Amino acid sequence: MKPILYVGNQNYSSWSLRPWLVLTWGNIDFETRVVQLGGPGYSKRLIPEVLAISPAGTVPVLHLGSDVIAIRLRSPNGRRSSVQRCGRTIPSRAAYARAAACEMHSGFSELRNRMPCNIRRRTEPRAMTEELRRDVERIEALWISLSSRFGAGGPYLFGKDPTITDAFYAPVATRFRT
Repeated sequence: MKPILYVGNQNYSSWSLRPWLVLTWGNIDFETRVVQLGGPGYSKRLIPEVLAISPAGTVPVLHLGSDVIAIRLRSPNGRRSSVQRCGRTIPSRAAYARAAACEMHSGFSELRNRMPCNIRRRTEPRAMTEELRRDVERIEALWISLSSRFGAGGPYLFGKDPTITDAFYAPVATRFRT
């Protein structure tokens, strides 16, 4: 039986878009089922249709046979990856990738508030608040740093193949375009 990924509308839900990208890029054969979000119970995670597929009342959620897995695209234990060299700990490529994904996960609130996720929509450029400008500049600096350090030989932040970190930032690129 192939996995079933339950998501909100990926056009508006960056959280639903991310695991869909990871599974697609990983060439994993899966089925996508879109669940309508909004309406009564939405802000309290009490939408009956979502609770029927996700005990937490949230999507995305992956069904693997009888197993139901809430999608988390970062390390569950929060540990950093590193390697020992010359008696000191040097963060590895994975540590940088995890840190960048976590920064996206927990940061950039002004970007989220002022630049909505709507992949199909195009708007005229607007003036940026100082807070939004700082978010955009931080993201640009992060992308430049990661791609120059790890991205040689490919169009993605860490090289020729897309990673979970790329999936975390793909909706940001669409927010910039929108």
